[in-house]
This record gives sequence, C-alpha cells and structure tokens, in this order.
Amino acid sequence: MSPDATDEVFRILADPTRRRILDLLAAQGEQSVGALAAAFPGLVASGISKHLMALRAAGLVRARKEGRNQLYRLDPDALHAAMAPWLRRYEVFWTDALLRLRDVVEEPPAGGRSDIRQPPE
Repeated sequence: MSPDATDEVFRILADPTRRRILDLLAAQGEQSVGALAAAFPGLVASGISKHLMALRAAGLVRARKEGRNQLYRLDPDALHAAMAPWLRRYEVFWTDALLRLRDVVEEPPAGGRSDIRQPPE
C-alpha cells in the first residue's frame, strides 16, 4: 500500500464514529446501515451511510446488496495492509526495548547483593 493510501486510512480512522463502526462490524459481523445506526442514538442512518462510504472508499469495509439493503462487513485484509508497514517501522524499537528489559530483569545482582527489596516471608 502506498504511503498516500496509508495516510488516507489513518485519516479515516481518526474519526471515533468510524472506529466504532469497525468495532461493531468486527464483533457482530455483517450489518445493515439501520442496524449500525441503532448503535448511535445521536446519528441518523444517512450520517452512518456517509461514514460507511468513507470506510468503503478506504477499502476498510465491503458492501453487498441483499434485497433493498446494503450489508456491510469489515475487510480485515485492507486494514492489515494499511497498518503493517506503519507498525513495522516501530517493531524494531519495541523489540530492542523488550530485549534490553529482559537483560536487566534476568541479570544477576552485582556482588551477590540485591538492591531490590524482597517481599517479607
């Protein structure tokens, strides 16, 4: 995924309503606009539709027609494709930090004396 596309996904995910829609689709599976709108008392279905259009344009959700309804579902592959390159940049940092922490925790105390207080027996 190009850097511009990754930026677009993060811009789309910056909206808390869109993140909540993704959470609902992840937890409950395929949903209609009406079912999703029911989870947002302050929003009407047309407002949810606009959010879904943005999510769909970013490739984060897919839609299929069933009768008169559009049913939306999460596309986890698109989310992973957008997030993976960004997360990889920080993976090295966290791996190194965790290895250093392990070394500190597993290192025996110098001089046979521990500066760490032991719990009372």
